[in-house]
Amino acid sequence: MAAGGFLFVKLDTSLAANLTDQVLRPTIGDSQVIFLEGVYFQLLDVFHRIKYSIIPPENLYVTSGTVSIASSTDIGPSSTLALAPITVPGVTSSATGVGIWRGIPLDAFPGKIVMADTFVNPDPQRPYAFVTLVKMDMTHLRLWAVAGTQEPGGKVGKPGPGIVPASVQKGGSLISVFNGGFQYSDGQYGMVVGTTTYVPLKKNLATLVAYANGTVKIVKYEGQNFGGGIVFIRQNCPMLIENGVIATTDQSNKALWGRTVNPGIYTWRSGLGVTAKGNLVYAAGNSLTPTTLAAALKAAGAVNAMQLDINPYWVRFDIFNSYKNGTYADFSIMKGMQDGSYNYLHGYQKDFFYVTKA
Repeated sequence: MAAGGFLFVKLDTSLAANLTDQVLRPTIGDSQVIFLEGVYFQLLDVFHRIKYSIIPPENLYVTSGTVSIASSTDIGPSSTLALAPITVPGVTSSATGVGIWRGIPLDAFPGKIVMADTFVNPDPQRPYAFVTLVKMDMTHLRLWAVAGTQEPGGKVGKPGPGIVPASVQKGGSLISVFNGGFQYSDGQYGMVVGTTTYVPLKKNLATLVAYANGTVKIVKYEGQNFGGGIVFIRQNCPMLIENGVIATTDQSNKALWGRTVNPGIYTWRSGLGVTAKGNLVYAAGNSLTPTTLAAALKAAGAVNAMQLDINPYWVRFDIFNSYKNGTYADFSIMKGMQDGSYNYLHGYQKDFFYVTKA
């Protein structure tokens, strides 16, 4: 059974991902699946290091129709996006365009840049570990959350809608959608949307809080009152960055970073950060640990940050440009990244976040 299970653990398909989580885990147990994942990712990392010592690494960064804005620190008089070129301390890269922000054209904001992307390499030992970063101007955007039809609350009798609301789809205000956090069995991390508690909050975890006025913050939850006007709360793992300091070296947190064997495992990871000006930064890439993910987010200006979902099939970020009558053109922000656009618009088992025009 274990040998057969290994074949499914990391084949990057929906069938393999669902078999791993819905069949193998209940059959052979979480610890056995975690062990198999750990072995797989360790072997894959060795393979990548050998392969890319011979062959130049492929840059997975995608800039579909974007415009270089490297010479500017702000875009337009009303923008709060700081978009000067960035670097990760101690890491050099020969890749073209590294650290250079590019505006993402959005139909909802003609002639204005409210979202921009770039890429960095945060690991000096792994030049193939590219991280794509997306910065979002939250003075013009709003962040929302949707609980999945199964995760995180389905197992405790709290399934969610798992779909971008029909009113948002038909209204043409949808800008982007990206993955949420871990499933229930990987930490029972809290989620509250509106007045519905899908999973109760737990202390000492990274906690994303969004308000009706557009304010978004990431803090360590210690039982504090977050005040009124809350749209949603989502927890996932300990803090990646807290008050400008990378927090992944805290020994007490090591067992909580992911459902892989330990935080030293290199895999697809995603994260979300908040800048000093209150803007959001999403990060995603392959061959990452929590520490290198945090380094990329910090380079992009995040002062507080958290890890989101991990592993190949679950990390996804889609841009949506509206045509009319609720139809969209969409694209993922990285080559090799799973396209989640259909799931988000028609029904998805896991929780996710979506961004709209304010």
